Amino acid sequence: MTILGSPTLARTEWRPLAQAHEEAADALTAGRRRRAGRGESHAIEDFLYDYYSTRPAQLRRWHPGAGVVLEDALEHAGWKLYRTDAGRTQVDVPAFMAARGSAVDFVERLLRATADRPARLGCFGMHEWAMAYRAGEDIRHPLPLRLGQDGTDAVVESHPIACSHFDAFRFFTPEAVPLNRIQPTRATQIDLEQPGCLHATMDLFKWSAKLTPAVPSALQLEAFALALDVRQVDMQASPYDVSGFGLPAIAVETPEGKREYVERQRDFAARGAALRARILDAITHLRELAEY
Repeated sequence: MTILGSPTLARTEWRPLAQAHEEAADALTAGRRRRAGRGESHAIEDFLYDYYSTRPAQLRRWHPGAGVVLEDALEHAGWKLYRTDAGRTQVDVPAFMAARGSAVDFVERLLRATADRPARLGCFGMHEWAMAYRAGEDIRHPLPLRLGQDGTDAVVESHPIACSHFDAFRFFTPEAVPLNRIQPTRATQIDLEQPGCLHATMDLFKWSAKLTPAVPSALQLEAFALALDVRQVDMQASPYDVSGFGLPAIAVETPEGKREYVERQRDFAARGAALRARILDAITHLRELAEY
């Protein structure tokens, strides 16, 4: 069944859109694919692929989003959570909601709660430092510490730690855990997530991926591009020496570094807010289709 008012795209209309998406995804993932072919890795960029368990091929796959009907779309017809009726293919909304309804509920609650809070911009990226605090041989990333272990520990001990993001906090070293003024848990995630957090912004990719194929692929690809930008700044502001990647440090232990970090954080919060709103709009549209 095609819902009244659902846009229908002929193959000559949707195929150029899919091709443009594939080309954009290829450009974004070129480094990862090249390194994979050589058996190499990149400590900054590859983190996103590994942490979020995603592959370039997944990012390359074009989905128009729920409610868009494609004609002559044999490729999509064979994909999970799609349905084809009389040669017209679209996301199977009832099947999607049956399979992912609880995920939709959680993502919507989390993103609405986050959007309703003001951005807190005073953490100065101390979460990465807390993950390296007194780490010794158990350092999280295979990179040298810019200030050495003693210097890193001194920065942590001289700064307030107030990390609200559970999936960052859970990687704190045992010695750093009690230093955090906030003790987030998975159960309090919706209560604590705030839009100034770099990791909350990166996670917009995760949430858009969980809603695939019901949300347009363009949204997921934008979220991934934003996550790449955030990840770079996250590591520039970390205790690690990233000069080997041609990146200058954002020395958050200094007043100048703090100012730069807050500027970047404010920009990411604005970009994340716009993307978060679009994901929520996509969820609203999905629910409308499910109720039809």
